[in-house]
Amino acid sequence: MSVLVDLGTRVLVQGITGAAGSFHARQMIEYGTRVVGGVTPGRGGQRFDGTGPTSGGSSDAVSVPIFDTVEDAVRSTEANATCIFVPPAGAADAILEAFDAGLRLVVCITEGIPVMDMIRVRRVLDGLGPDAHYRRARLIGPNCPGIVTPGACKIGIMPGPIHRSGNVGVVSRSGTLTYEAVGQLTSLGIGQSTCIGIGGDPVGGLDFVDVLELFQEDSDTHGVVLIGEIGGGAEERAARFIRDNMDKPVVAFVAGATAPPGKRMGHAGAIIAGGKGTAAEKIAALEEAGAHIAPTPSEMASTLARYL
Repeated sequence: MSVLVDLGTRVLVQGITGAAGSFHARQMIEYGTRVVGGVTPGRGGQRFDGTGPTSGGSSDAVSVPIFDTVEDAVRSTEANATCIFVPPAGAADAILEAFDAGLRLVVCITEGIPVMDMIRVRRVLDGLGPDAHYRRARLIGPNCPGIVTPGACKIGIMPGPIHRSGNVGVVSRSGTLTYEAVGQLTSLGIGQSTCIGIGGDPVGGLDFVDVLELFQEDSDTHGVVLIGEIGGGAEERAARFIRDNMDKPVVAFVAGATAPPGKRMGHAGAIIAGGKGTAAEKIAALEEAGAHIAPTPSEMASTLARYL
C-alpha cells in the first residue's frame, strides 16, 4: 500500500510546455508515472512527447495531448491528480482551476507565490468561502519537491533512482533533506512506502499532521522520518499528534539549530520571530512526544533503523 498516489494515479502537468514543466514531465514519464495530459492555454490540440519504461525494461515513446484548460483535460483523460509548474503570478489561480475541475490531489512545485494569493487558496481549502466542497481536495506545496510512491508514481521533481519500495514513510519541509533521508534509507536497504515534501512556505496545503495521519492509517508504513525546520508551529502540532495518536516509530530531524533570530534561512516560513519557532523548542516538543531525534542530518536513516 501507499498514501495519496499509486499505480492508478493519472496525472496532468499544468505548464507542461515551459522549461521546468517539460523537463520534469519527461522525468515523471520516464519513471513510469501515468502522465495522461498537459495544460497550457493557447496550446490546446498539440501533443507532448516523452519516453516511458516498458515491462521488459526497455523504453517506448509516449505522446500525451495538451489542453487549453484543466476542465477540458480532466474530461478527456479522466485525470485524478495534477502537477503545477506555472509561474508565481498565475500559480494560485492554477491551483484553484484544478480544484474547480474536480481534481482531488494537486501538487504545486512553484515557489515565490505571493502570500496573499495562497491565503485565498487556503480559505478555499478550509471551506471558508462559497466553494466549501473543495475541502475534499488535497494540496501538496507550494514550493515543494512533490510526492513519490517508489516503483509506482512520482509527481514533482524528486530524483527517482534514489527511491526504493518498502515500509518507511518520509515527510519533510525541506526538499534537499528529503532526498538526503531517502538516499540514506535506500543505501541501508530500507525502502519507502511514500515520500512527501510538503514545502516550507508559511501558507500551504498538507501539514505534518495531515501526512502523519495518513501514515498512521497505512498498514504498510511501519515507521516515519519527519524532517522539520525552524519557524512556524508545524513541528509542535506534529508532536502533539505523535503523542496522542502514533504507535509507529517516528524519527525527527529539525534543521536550523544555528540560525540567528529574526533572519530568514531558506524557506519563507523558516524564520524565528518573537523568540518562537527555534530548533531547540521543536526538538524538545518532538522528543517529549516520543519521537526519536536524529542528532545530525547524516544520522536520519541510521537512527530509524534502530527502531524498526
